[in-house]
Amino acid sequence: MAIQGPIPIGFDQVFPHGCYLVGQVEQVKDFDASTNGRTVYAKDKTTGEPVWQVPVMDGDPTVKASQKTVAVKLLSSTEPVPPPGVAGVPITPVEFVGMTVTPYVSQSGRLAYSIRATGMRPPRTKQTPAAKETAA
Repeated sequence: MAIQGPIPIGFDQVFPHGCYLVGQVEQVKDFDASTNGRTVYAKDKTTGEPVWQVPVMDGDPTVKASQKTVAVKLLSSTEPVPPPGVAGVPITPVEFVGMTVTPYVSQSGRLAYSIRATGMRPPRTKQTPAAKETAA
């Protein structure tokens, strides 16, 4: 089979309605390697980069409430910094770059996806069709 490992994918394919940070960036613990009193943090098997994760809420209004929040894992040698928040809004819009998905079978026997990225930034502003014509 030609596809092996993580599958590159665009942000708009994963989150066509955008997504929002709903928690803090945390380093992922490697529970298999950790022992009593000694915490070991996960590293990506391919790049060796530390793995961080952040919970996000999918902006798609058709997604069930129980499936709206997912964790995006970030590969970075330093702690990723979220984009600045919007004043008066409790959630922060975000866009991820360098995204990949890895399908797997969950403990419940269902198909699930691990979402990874190499960085995050404020969302790009999308041009309206009229703005695209003016810019051309």
